[in-house]
Amino acid sequence: MLMKSSDSIDISFSLPLVQRLRFTADVFGDDAQVLIDLMEPSGDSPARAQVWLDQQVADANPGIDQRIAATLQGAADHVLLTQPPQTLVGGEACKNDPAIIDNLLRNFNDHDLDRRSYVIVIGGGAVLDTVGYAASIAHRGIRLIRIPTTTLAQADSGVGVKNAVNWFGKKNWKGTFNVPWGVINDAKILETLPDRDFRCGFSEVVKVSLLKQTEAFEQVCRDAEKICQREPQAAGDAIRASVQMHLDHITRGGDPFETREARPLDFGHWSAHRLESLTNYELRHGEAVSIGLAIDCLYSARVLGLPQADCDRILDCLQRLGLPIHHAALADTEPLLQGLEEFRQHLGGRLTITLIDAIGSPVDVHEIDHAAMREAIDATATYAR
Repeated sequence: MLMKSSDSIDISFSLPLVQRLRFTADVFGDDAQVLIDLMEPSGDSPARAQVWLDQQVADANPGIDQRIAATLQGAADHVLLTQPPQTLVGGEACKNDPAIIDNLLRNFNDHDLDRRSYVIVIGGGAVLDTVGYAASIAHRGIRLIRIPTTTLAQADSGVGVKNAVNWFGKKNWKGTFNVPWGVINDAKILETLPDRDFRCGFSEVVKVSLLKQTEAFEQVCRDAEKICQREPQAAGDAIRASVQMHLDHITRGGDPFETREARPLDFGHWSAHRLESLTNYELRHGEAVSIGLAIDCLYSARVLGLPQADCDRILDCLQRLGLPIHHAALADTEPLLQGLEEFRQHLGGRLTITLIDAIGSPVDVHEIDHAAMREAIDATATYAR
């Protein structure tokens, strides 16, 4: 039957995606089988796999590359390691260098990885982002297994569906949405994390709890000093709670690929991303998010009716976690406010910023009172201690 030129067909459909998250005590020791079990042989042949390791993690854990290789080589009937584990520079530097993406893709091609192969990436959020981006565009997607090695990545980005690198001097300008094949949050891998980086992850815990769950925020406030002192139970409980809230948002929130106007999980991030670039990435992402949360909470108190007592509690909690709420780069507010337009462009359409009018109560706003925002930015210095 011939169709008329005016005919239309619109069919809604969903994809059968699975989020596989595992918690381990020592994934390259007694819990190695957890990693092996995530990988499926390719027909009658072992699955081909590559490992990419954050250089900072390798430096802090001598011999980890040999332990990883031994883990995978011990399951040769299940998985074929195509080359020894490879390292790449960690931190934001890896997201700023296009040559790293070219090198990753060349390796995937040279070792015949395909859609049923596995790329295992072990590192902080920037390395997960970079390797994840390369894996998502090779063959339109090679299966990715993330092993986050920072509290920030374990609590937030490691379990998400985003991959990106920086482009045109802008944070995460080039990227993809792609559900990882699996994620392993390992406790032992955090032991060598410097104190500063350990604390960074808990700004994201505060963020998601302010959006999603009052009880979770109360708990992280009660445990703030213990977390700052790296008490394993308190820190582990906070990370698990954050992961569950993030996964619930991704799998049940109805918009995992951010096709709508709002990006609620980017609460505090419009200024955080701008702050990172303004400080030439001297600020860690988690530190910038902490400052961004302080700014947005102070603004919410001025404009949206967030009770000042609750705003004070949020800022106090962040500081008891050992996180900053102010930086010298805030002295000149105009370059920071440019982050609002960059945020709008990144999402598309009109500006949509998620703020809060109460703890656990997010509000999307489309206009910002710049005078009130300048006041909020300036006020961070008053509250900082």
